[in-house]
Amino acid sequence: MHQQVIDLLKSLIRTPSFSKQEDKTAEVLQAFFSKKKVTTARLGNNVWAKNEYFDEQQPTVLLNSHHDTVKPASGYTNDPFNAFEQDGKLFGLGSNDAGGALVSLIAAFLHFYHRQDLPFNIMLAASAEEEISGKNGIAALLPSLGDIWVGIVGEPTLMQMAIAEKGLMVVDGIAHGKSGHAARNEGENALYKALEDIEWIRTHDFERKSEVLGAVKATVTQIEAGTQHNVVPDRCSFVIDVRTNECYSNQEVFEILQANTKSELKARSFRLNSSGIALDHPLVKSGLELGWSYYGSPTLSDQALMSFPTLKLGPGDSSRSHTANEFIFLDEIRLGIEGYIGLLEHLATSLKHSPEMLMET
Repeated sequence: MHQQVIDLLKSLIRTPSFSKQEDKTAEVLQAFFSKKKVTTARLGNNVWAKNEYFDEQQPTVLLNSHHDTVKPASGYTNDPFNAFEQDGKLFGLGSNDAGGALVSLIAAFLHFYHRQDLPFNIMLAASAEEEISGKNGIAALLPSLGDIWVGIVGEPTLMQMAIAEKGLMVVDGIAHGKSGHAARNEGENALYKALEDIEWIRTHDFERKSEVLGAVKATVTQIEAGTQHNVVPDRCSFVIDVRTNECYSNQEVFEILQANTKSELKARSFRLNSSGIALDHPLVKSGLELGWSYYGSPTLSDQALMSFPTLKLGPGDSSRSHTANEFIFLDEIRLGIEGYIGLLEHLATSLKHSPEMLMET
């Protein structure tokens, strides 16, 4: 199975699948499952399947990762769509983020596909538009999947359990002033007004800290003002990248920003809040009993769009994501497959011995 999913990953890499353009990789995935005699369903560019003995009376574990990619970074020295092996690595766009996790989850799904003794269902979903948190990705698919007890979101985490991840909010700010001639003492410089607000944002310490995710982080990442050198700008626009912990909702952080700045602020969305799973959830406890470590992730995934408990976990290294000459170690995929299977086996054994854990969650 390891080699089969490596071959699948190579096919996915060789098939461009930028966000909103994943139709061809959806076809690749469906063709792969068809050869395995596994029935799939499709909504847009999202593909999903259920284990053979799916029972509506049992809880469902969702295995999810995405098959869209960002566009290749400018520094590539090889063809980003030419999947090739070298020095124990598989190179290609999407190999690390999140192809390795996706095909490892697929291997685990197929491992359990014919099992009749599981105390839970297993559902596999290969989703679209993750890289842009698009409306036609997992958000569109979830209503078709029914009730989910817990999910594993496949992302490169070096197979460490990300039990929480920071939320994301992008805020557009506009400082208003009054134009005038730069040579005379006239006008109100909107750029200077924006800088006052930016300095407050830079130095503000959000009081509530998370043990896992740390502090809320607000960073001004873009600024634009002025039309020519001798005109005092009457407008200065800037963008704030906000990463929230579970101690604040995005709405609450926005209200704090708004109350302490003079610029006009507008959040693009409040929907991508911090998310995670409790340490005493049976899935996490299974990982802990296997000796796995956990951490809080600073990066965003489709986890933010799921209303049920989710664990972010997968082969690969997040630091390689979106970089030129992206790669994943072949051994990482093997360990990913073994890790997912071991975790689900342990979870199944735990629930058989202590079914009351389902009631507790």
